[in-house]
Amino acid sequence: MSKTKLGLLATVSALVLSMGAAKADITIATVGPMTGPYAAFGEQMRQGASKAVEDLNAAGGVNGEKLVLEIGDDACDPKQAVAVANQLVSKDVALVAGHFCSGSSIPASEVYNEEGIIQISPASTNPQLTDRGLDNVFRVCGRDDQQGEVAGKYLAEHYGDKRIAIVHDKQAYSKGLADETKKNLNAAGVKEVMYEAITPGEKDYSALVTKMKSENIDVLYYGGYHTELGLIVRQMRGQGLETQAISGDALNSLEYWSITGDAGAGTLFTAGPALEKDPRNADLVKYFEGKGYKPEGYTLYTYGAIQAWAQAVTKAGSTDFDAVTKELKSGDSFDTVLGSISFDSKGDVAAPGYVFYKWENGSYDYADK
Repeated sequence: MSKTKLGLLATVSALVLSMGAAKADITIATVGPMTGPYAAFGEQMRQGASKAVEDLNAAGGVNGEKLVLEIGDDACDPKQAVAVANQLVSKDVALVAGHFCSGSSIPASEVYNEEGIIQISPASTNPQLTDRGLDNVFRVCGRDDQQGEVAGKYLAEHYGDKRIAIVHDKQAYSKGLADETKKNLNAAGVKEVMYEAITPGEKDYSALVTKMKSENIDVLYYGGYHTELGLIVRQMRGQGLETQAISGDALNSLEYWSITGDAGAGTLFTAGPALEKDPRNADLVKYFEGKGYKPEGYTLYTYGAIQAWAQAVTKAGSTDFDAVTKELKSGDSFDTVLGSISFDSKGDVAAPGYVFYKWENGSYDYADK
């Protein structure tokens, strides 16, 4: 529904409530790749959103109203993301905690903006998401220009005298991260030997690996997802390449090791703080582990996105679009699983930056341990 209609609905709702009618439920949604090659991340989002709604409802809801959660599957496909966004419009959702892939979040955000729906992504890092000036868009994760700066400087400092290849899979997140890393690497005076693009979803990357072998590549920086890099690393090791693999935050899924096996040992990647390792979240982690689920990656980022929105709604006293966005952009802090966070005028989060992780023995941990 449009912002004008949303405001009218809020007024009508207020009149109904003043007449003593019972409060209605508030519908929110999380949207991500619930199916497809990146479904592990969709499951992270579903788990985090479900628990956030459960906990908020157990505490009395938001302004006395219970939350109802819709789950949307965009399969990280831009066209499907827009279709899902339009479906959610018809369900009068007040918040979308999503999407995961930047290539889905960006087109879907246009729908949400037109219809007065707040979007808080737990995972979409492409700068374009918030750089377009849409007043409904927020994220609780960092940006690729921040992540690329960390990665580019690290490559220059630790591998400046090595032969470096930069590869991406052409998607918005992937190319954006690769290009930001390349920009910062080059700014530090180091030039990559190779810059290549692959097609996501393929099973055979031997042509790329063969070219890397002929170029004597020491370090591969990969902008993209764990599924493709997992196969590339396996095929590198199969051809006898000991090339160091380095990537970004789409490697924080245990599924990476299920693809690589021991070949993935030593892989480095950047990501935000591992919220599941924060002692303040111990009880929440214990809950998930009691269900046999490891709350890795974007599980708690999704939980935190819903927390921040709920606190803004409480401060605003309603789910009115203008009132809630005003609270989110007020500069005030929100107490979440990410810690105390706030949003700037673009909708970007003020939170701790990117750090390096290392894969060993089937799991990952901070690289400086």
